[in-house]
Amino acid sequence: MKDNKITDSILYIGVNDKTIDLFESQYVVPNGVSYNSYLIMDEKIALMDTVDARASKEWFANLEQALGGRTPDYLVISHLEPDHAANIQKAAEKYPDMVLVGNSKTFSMMPQFFTLDVTDRTVVVKEGDSLELGSHKLSFYMAPMVHWPEVMVSYESSEKVLFSADGFGKFGALDADEDWLCEARRYYINIVGKYGSQVQALLKKAAGLDIAVICPLHGPVLRENLGYYLEKYHLWSSYTPEDQGILIACASIHGNTKAAAQKLVKLLEEKGAPKVVFADLTREDMAEAVEDAFRYDRLVVACSTYDAGLFPCMEDFLAHLKAKNFQKRTVGIIENGSWAPMAGKHMRTAFESMKDITLLDPLVTIKSTLNAASQEQLEQLAQELLK
Repeated sequence: MKDNKITDSILYIGVNDKTIDLFESQYVVPNGVSYNSYLIMDEKIALMDTVDARASKEWFANLEQALGGRTPDYLVISHLEPDHAANIQKAAEKYPDMVLVGNSKTFSMMPQFFTLDVTDRTVVVKEGDSLELGSHKLSFYMAPMVHWPEVMVSYESSEKVLFSADGFGKFGALDADEDWLCEARRYYINIVGKYGSQVQALLKKAAGLDIAVICPLHGPVLRENLGYYLEKYHLWSSYTPEDQGILIACASIHGNTKAAAQKLVKLLEEKGAPKVVFADLTREDMAEAVEDAFRYDRLVVACSTYDAGLFPCMEDFLAHLKAKNFQKRTVGIIENGSWAPMAGKHMRTAFESMKDITLLDPLVTIKSTLNAASQEQLEQLAQELLK
């Protein structure tokens, strides 16, 4: 951000982290991530969340500069995950008169992270409660399991600002030169994706608010065309395919399964498929592959049999899909096995455990390398995918 002002009274005091390589120890973040924190300056000052321990020193410097010699009256705790809450105890010790604001679940979980004695230092809020700061008023709305049970969002009515916790966040530092959509989608699907019904419930609450600005805990502050972001969240949380297209996700040991999957890509393109995306699961970032599986309306999985089961990266991919509530998609299957093909059976079983999955025939079975029979099956699968 060019300056720290969201409005004249609401200041940004977050930190960019460009040294991190894996967010939550699993998601590749080539352009880093931001830990967002805000300050509402009024008769009473509200500090909105802290930041990750990796960014403590810079955050406290930002906070002190923004305060200009004053002290915060409240610390509003939207989410106890360590990337937002790591500095709660340090801030509470630095400002002993500061009152902590959270819901009952917040304070029941807090001893799991801190040894802080919060006796006589808490305001426990519930759905619809408000906190007067002067000319600003915060109202609180519970967002359980978006994506932890204690999550809540805050709405400041005078300037129409929604502090959305992890909602509407994205990977990438604030000065990253990248489009919002791709990294916001990858962030949402992999971190929040399991909890679609809970996100839908929160969107219904948000629909009743007059929102001009969204301040998430990661990624840029959103000010314009808010309907665009809300619509994306509606699509993602309802598990509705965002785009028509086919992801072909391949797990190949020696390259023969990959050759068959790439043959299918060529067949589909020759038949006029508008969008075909190929993912080599042995090399591609798993979070990117999972993101694309949710983005498109059709998926083909191609996998070698391995120890009478699935090649591990395919097993991992399917486990991620199931964990994130993959549903409402059409799926084709390609298996390979030199003497006892079993991958197809295991993949079919995995998808049969998911909701609203249409499994296409034929199951393409390859014995080591493509031959006339398996090429004909591949041709039939291509036709079924384009119906």
